[in-house]
Amino acid sequence: MAEEELQAIIQRCQILDEEDFKGEDFNLFQVAGQKCLDEGYIAKILEVVQNEKNAAIVKNMGWNLTGPLIRCMLKHEQDEVKRKQGMKIVDKLVELCSPKELVLGLLEQIEQASVEQACPTILLLLEPLQEVLLKLEKKKAYSVGLALSTILNQLSLLPVPYTKQQLEEDKHGLCQCCTALPCFVRPFVDDVVEHTADSSDKDCKDLKEELLAFCLKSMKYPLLLAELDPLPEGTAVHPLRQFAADILDILQELRELLPKVFSQHRCRIENSDDEDLMEIASDQHADSLACLSYMVFVQDSFGIDCFPVVFSPSYILQSNMVHVRVLLKRQEEPVLSKGLTLLENCLLRLQNNSLLIEFLDFKIFIATSEDLVKVATMCPFEPLRKKSLNTLQLCIDKFEEEGKYILFRCLLQRSNHSGVEGYIIQNIKNQIDLSLRNPEDSKFFTGYSLVKLLDIALSLPDGATTDLLQNSDRIMASLNLLRYLFIKDNEEENRTCVWSELHKIRQTFLKPLHIGLCMSRAHYKAEIKNKKENKGESHTSKKMPSVTIAGKKVSKMTSHMELHVLQSALVTFDLMESILARVEELTDTTCY
Repeated sequence: MAEEELQAIIQRCQILDEEDFKGEDFNLFQVAGQKCLDEGYIAKILEVVQNEKNAAIVKNMGWNLTGPLIRCMLKHEQDEVKRKQGMKIVDKLVELCSPKELVLGLLEQIEQASVEQACPTILLLLEPLQEVLLKLEKKKAYSVGLALSTILNQLSLLPVPYTKQQLEEDKHGLCQCCTALPCFVRPFVDDVVEHTADSSDKDCKDLKEELLAFCLKSMKYPLLLAELDPLPEGTAVHPLRQFAADILDILQELRELLPKVFSQHRCRIENSDDEDLMEIASDQHADSLACLSYMVFVQDSFGIDCFPVVFSPSYILQSNMVHVRVLLKRQEEPVLSKGLTLLENCLLRLQNNSLLIEFLDFKIFIATSEDLVKVATMCPFEPLRKKSLNTLQLCIDKFEEEGKYILFRCLLQRSNHSGVEGYIIQNIKNQIDLSLRNPEDSKFFTGYSLVKLLDIALSLPDGATTDLLQNSDRIMASLNLLRYLFIKDNEEENRTCVWSELHKIRQTFLKPLHIGLCMSRAHYKAEIKNKKENKGESHTSKKMPSVTIAGKKVSKMTSHMELHVLQSALVTFDLMESILARVEELTDTTCY
């Protein structure tokens, strides 16, 4: 029945001139052709389009068959015969139909494909779509850009395979598409390269812009979310890593690799505020450029061979700070990993104690250090928390003395995390130790400069009422620092001025800590007694701060667990009191 209807409309249109075709003819041809394809009569359609008598019909109406044809081919994708017949029909449509109409028809099929059929549809149509676009010749930039944008928009709906197993399975076909896309854009890249010397060729400039947009969009997805480290030797080629290499090759051929690497604005000078910096980072291509920088500087096996060696390590670090911060602001594990690795890579190019204070004029460096603290304390991925802390230490190591001093002061004032504050205070202790051993090289970790830093380090947030358990890391580090200072720096020399500040330290730190320990110990002992006597829900269990790990609250504790926490708190108080007693002994005084 469908074949008869199609034959009838064909016979009717064969005797008409092209200008005599009516809207009714188009509709009847489309309906009859769709019925044939839906019923699997793809051979009949092939017979129609290959008949030279029907050339005018196919030229004017054939593009309407693209939808039914693609659906039929996908439905019978395991049938090699029907697939080949379908491709012959597509080839004939490409040969005869209007390129503009056919481009829209093919892109419509890609755009309307379901998530499950997105990659099969794209892979099926890439080659004919390329042929049609090449037929446009002049003014094809818009259509090329539309095609690439449509394809990437569809691919962006798919999850990015991350593990080696996911890459090998390629469940949704994303890797296959990424392997095919560079071949798809190759003739357009060659066209731009060929006409680069002609500065008056607007079509060439427009096409170049579309190709650049494709490269940047590809870096945002899927490359930003992909694991790009090489696979172990002996395994298959890493498809997304190869795609990244292809994108870099395209940028290099377009002479845009270096301009794009350094296009993200340089770190601002001292009078810039954080809003300016984040406005830069919120640029629509910020993620893409950050990913590009990661690919060039970290994955150097496919980027650094074309990179000039004239840039100093400090300049490379400076240029990448905005990129690093953009990456560290994201939540996804692979993106955070790229940010940490990029910063680590830039820092490792520098010698320890070589980064001059001028870099701290850029507020973005302090802000990035704070971002590292946030990752180290709140990221749900333990390996990244550890890596972030290690990277923070690397930052500290690279600065010269004054830089370390300013960094310590800022982090102590802004981190609001006891563990991080304790970590910084331990670093301060290490720097003081170096200064006492090499007094001629130190200006900031001895004398009055150190006193200003100790004022921040040796303090209790809420005086005697400070939650000692929640702030235990900081308090223990501060006590250990004091013990060290009183042992290493005798009262006669007083190089750290700690003896001159002893009265102040007693009043603002030691005395409130002593009172707080007495209050806390009595409170927790009473709670333990209540728990053991089963006197109902204790006051502490209602008011104890909820336990949070990596930004997530832990489930409520059982009574046994609460009792264990209370007893552990007493042990912590014992440790604090032990070190406090030693400090009192070293100062040879009874403060209370």
